[in-house]
Amino acid sequence: MIRPDQWQPVDRLVLEPNAMSAVTMADRNVVVSAGPGAGKTELLAQRADFLLRTGQCPYPRRILAVSFKVDAARNLRERVRRRSGSRLAARFDSFTFHAFAKRVIDNFRPALTGYNALNPDYRIDPTTRIEGEQITFADLVPLALEIVEANAYARGGIRQTYSHVFLDEFQDCTRQQYQLIKAAFGRTAAVLTAVGDTKQRIMTWAGALDGVLHTFADDFSAQPLPLYQNFRSAPRLRRMQNRMIARMDPGAVSPDEDLTGEDGVIEVLDFDTEHDEAQAVTELIDGWLREGTAPSEIAILVRQQPHLVAAALGRELADRSIPFRNEQESQDLTAEPVAALVLNFIRVIADDRQPDAYTELMRIANGSNAPEDEASRLDGQLKRVVAQTRVIVRGPTFRTGESAAWRTLVHEFLQLVSQPTLTTLSPGYQQGTRLNDLIDQTLDAFDRELAVDGDAVQALRRLSEVDAIRLLTIHKCKGLEFEKVVVLGVEEQLFWGSPTAAMSEFFVAISRAKQHLVLTHAKHRDRPEGATKRWDEWRTPHQNFLDFAHED
Repeated sequence: MIRPDQWQPVDRLVLEPNAMSAVTMADRNVVVSAGPGAGKTELLAQRADFLLRTGQCPYPRRILAVSFKVDAARNLRERVRRRSGSRLAARFDSFTFHAFAKRVIDNFRPALTGYNALNPDYRIDPTTRIEGEQITFADLVPLALEIVEANAYARGGIRQTYSHVFLDEFQDCTRQQYQLIKAAFGRTAAVLTAVGDTKQRIMTWAGALDGVLHTFADDFSAQPLPLYQNFRSAPRLRRMQNRMIARMDPGAVSPDEDLTGEDGVIEVLDFDTEHDEAQAVTELIDGWLREGTAPSEIAILVRQQPHLVAAALGRELADRSIPFRNEQESQDLTAEPVAALVLNFIRVIADDRQPDAYTELMRIANGSNAPEDEASRLDGQLKRVVAQTRVIVRGPTFRTGESAAWRTLVHEFLQLVSQPTLTTLSPGYQQGTRLNDLIDQTLDAFDRELAVDGDAVQALRRLSEVDAIRLLTIHKCKGLEFEKVVVLGVEEQLFWGSPTAAMSEFFVAISRAKQHLVLTHAKHRDRPEGATKRWDEWRTPHQNFLDFAHED
């Protein structure tokens, strides 16, 4: 442990003055308003390191971080582990709002009564509620709120556990989510740090609370600390962002002298049809990959319905054997520890060149709570099973293109790892059927990719966060950044609705790019198979948005 005045940012990072104040604030709540690329996630990771290393979060108290996306929660958790080491990071809990709510329900479930009472083995279903047996994801926050508001024991348990709370991307907080935070930590000694950006408030469709940063500042007497610098994007891209900020929030415009330089590329590409667009964008991506850009540093963003809008592009990428992931289907899944375990097992037995996957697989044995001799025995068993299974997969009778064959091997492996060990991978696996549901969903995702070409290695590449480029909606891309970003379909027929909301979403999209931004639009898009709602085939470029790409 060190004194607070001895602490320095990890990795010799230089923080702007307001960021340093937010990181080292001892006993006052803070609300940080920051634009894209200002380092909001890094600020929270550095603050966690400060609190843990200096004893401001004293053992055995913990830090709670609540984010809106699974990727964002995982990213923050991993950053804290890299900054502070595994021992200190073990006292850092990073959840989504739904995961935090589920933790509250699992720990204090008997406090629910009447219609909301739940059996110990309750399940979660996307749409259907069954009294006592099954709830939906939409029920999680309201039920957790009921527990916290009505049960003093539950409130006390939560407050005794956490001395500090981080609220990431807080501009998207809904009314019920805010009520949960207020009920759990309002008028307590817990120190809260809320981070958000009103220019990125794109969750209004989900009930995001208008002006929540100001509401939080008032309710929690939080000190406002704005951050201004964008450290992510190259100068040309920052100037485009600044032109948009001048329209959305004139008071937050950066001085011209802070945005000098010619680094960065912005392209606006006009096409006759989506087929022309698909071919050109695929050529562009293929060139980036050949130049050495990592697939994980390339993203294709679509405002909505990527499986329809980008259908032609998906076919073109597949024809070129360029792996891509549709994040609408797989982003949340691949962030799950048990999904990573299953896919790493298949990687190791299907491909000899997977040392990282093999290391992660073996970590399961060493990470268990079993006695040392038992953990050593399990480690040896795992290694033998992996070696034997590799031989089976390479044998003449194994049908590599059939999903059933892989499923059998996976289930045999998971049986060896054991249910108790699997449930330790995540607190959410200890109740109901979530663990088994996720295993089934992971195998279903692998089956879908295997059906494309019957090649397990290529199927895994398409599911990989490392080997595949990413196709995702703007809602899914928040908190992420990429070297190369393609915003597909900057058209009035896609960016419709509230002008303010549409501009906020477009701003989020363009601000994901660090070095190269491509904006496309097409004059005509054929109605794709599977389109059930309105689909305008003739398209109009969203000129108001595209004009921001041009230097004055």
